[in-house]
Amino acid sequence: MPRTTVAVLGMGTMGDPIARNLVRTGFVVRVWNRTREKAEPLARMGAVVADTPAEAADGAHFVVTMLADLDAVLETMEGEHGALGSMDPDAIWLQLSTVGVDGAAWLGQLAGEHGVAYVDAPVLGTREPAEKGELVILAAGPDELRTWCAPVFDAIGKETHWLGAAGHGSRMKMVVNMWLLALTEAAAESVALAEALGVDPREFLEIMRGSPTDAPYLHIKGEAILDRNLEPSFKLRLAAKDARLVLDAAGRTGIEPRLLRATRDSFLRAIALGHGDDDMAATYFATAKDDYRSTRATSGWPSSAPMTRSTDPSGSGSTGSSPSR
Repeated sequence: MPRTTVAVLGMGTMGDPIARNLVRTGFVVRVWNRTREKAEPLARMGAVVADTPAEAADGAHFVVTMLADLDAVLETMEGEHGALGSMDPDAIWLQLSTVGVDGAAWLGQLAGEHGVAYVDAPVLGTREPAEKGELVILAAGPDELRTWCAPVFDAIGKETHWLGAAGHGSRMKMVVNMWLLALTEAAAESVALAEALGVDPREFLEIMRGSPTDAPYLHIKGEAILDRNLEPSFKLRLAAKDARLVLDAAGRTGIEPRLLRATRDSFLRAIALGHGDDDMAATYFATAKDDYRSTRATSGWPSSAPMTRSTDPSGSGSTGSSPSR
């Protein structure tokens, strides 16, 4: 018998376009969000807006969770009117939220206690890929579920990588996130440095274009910073949460990810400056000089930037001259 009904729990930046693509593909979609108003636009597409997670999950073949963090997933699934209490015995829980290594293990145990099939399937991509149905799914779970899950994953993503037992999807997500978060920070700091040195950061982006060290993310985040177009594809406060999850996972292995720790410190500084709900590219504000923080960084670079002697007590700062070799 075809599995055609999907409950999508969480209508945030990612959950909303995921639900829309499922509707467009022909699934019967039920949606729930803590704030009902955010779910109601889906009704115009034909989705059913539920009042509780339990109502959304009742009779659904798949229950998709796409929520901000582990606490939100736990409350939605096992809290009052939680989805687990009403899921059918043969329903499949597709857990797409980024919850970290320990969180994925906890949710897998919770699913087992309720006799529910569980697929750990965090996704790669932000709002635009989600809208286009071009997410990358890092799926992990029982082999026998792959065929059942394929139509759902094909509706929301361009690639699905099956990585083994449940939990391995979240492990790989930590590895990928280490790279993406550090890359975003590097892009932001490079733009800030170009401004401080009095050179055009757009020229930097152009110089990098097509080079062996180029990356699409550099241009996406670099242009967002320069245009001050920080409408969130992924909020900085959530990026800081993801950095913490990576640090937690790394700590359990005994490695010390120094670059990511510095990246998270920068994220937290930018959040303290009021940019937590901006796009993660707003980490730029943690590094940018004060005179660039409140202005568009698209014009007015001086032909040369004043370079003052560092007051860094370590004595490692620039004095304005070339380093000795």
